[in-house]
Amino acid sequence: MTQSHVFRSDLLTDQVCLVTGGGTGIGAGIARELGRAGAHVAIASRKAEHILPAAEGLSKELGREVLGVVCDIRDRDAVAAAYTKLMAWKGRLDVLVNNGGGQFFSPAEAISPRGWDAVVQTNLTGTWNMTHGAFHATMGKHGGVILNITMLTKRTFPGMTHSVAARAGVEAMTRNLAVEWAARGIRINCIAPGLILSSGVTNYPNGEQLFRDMQKHIPLKRAGAVQDIAHMATFLASEGGRYITGQTLTIDGGKELWGDWWPIADPAGGLPEVSVPREPWED
Repeated sequence: MTQSHVFRSDLLTDQVCLVTGGGTGIGAGIARELGRAGAHVAIASRKAEHILPAAEGLSKELGREVLGVVCDIRDRDAVAAAYTKLMAWKGRLDVLVNNGGGQFFSPAEAISPRGWDAVVQTNLTGTWNMTHGAFHATMGKHGGVILNITMLTKRTFPGMTHSVAARAGVEAMTRNLAVEWAARGIRINCIAPGLILSSGVTNYPNGEQLFRDMQKHIPLKRAGAVQDIAHMATFLASEGGRYITGQTLTIDGGKELWGDWWPIADPAGGLPEVSVPREPWED
């Protein structure tokens, strides 16, 4: 099994973790890092053709079974079935990572009712369905950690009104549940990624060029890597994060802090090249 460059291989020994949207991109990276830290990992996605090859690939990498679960997080019956399968597999859940989501670029005035509903149902209601299901399946009795992957919501994001609204709702829900469920031994936080290089870049028109251009607007002058999010998720899932709850931790190279009117010099060698990473099973 490949080892983490940051964490001990026994950091999360015997912890059971579920990562939605775990077949590609940030979700796969988080699943891999949790597994490298010793956790038993399950990954979930709506499409079998995405999740089953990913589960097989991660199982080979980690040297033990990674459970693949087909689940549409918008469908409460499907969520209940997923938790039934998970409980039959390991009998409990210690860490839930709500990474499943999706959106599309559109001017606000062009978002159709169907488009709005799809994004809100996936990102907000889907996160609630998984969170509520985890509470009733196991965490309400035994505690646990919930991590919600959101996006940058503090400044404007033209073309993403539907997704920003949904993700801000997740962040507000997180703050409320952190207080309401603290006595149940549940810690819940959000991770808000900035510009992260993952296979999801290809979902956007001219995605690679967009990322190349956007790097100049980041104080660290580079896009983030999937590992940057995975490391934070693993830390928060561990004892290292045991006194952190109700927070949104922004991982963006300083992007939200900087106004473009104050110049920051580019690195001497220029901005880095953009290369979109892909998992072996995505080829």
